[in-house]
Amino acid sequence: MSASSPSASEPVIVDPKALPAFCPNPAMPVWNHHPRVFLDLTTGEAMCPYCGTVYRLKPGEVVHGH
Repeated sequence: MSASSPSASEPVIVDPKALPAFCPNPAMPVWNHHPRVFLDLTTGEAMCPYCGTVYRLKPGEVVHGH
């Protein structure tokens, strides 16, 4: 997953090649981990139900189904 460490106001930018997206992502500190959840980015953005981190597709990209 191409993800950066999130802050309260900045979303984690996800490259579609790194899907499926999940939280917590590898850039998050270990002490802050919660159960892993996979996020649906078909609309371009998703929020983690545990920590509220927003994940957003890389600008100009779309999710391609199988």
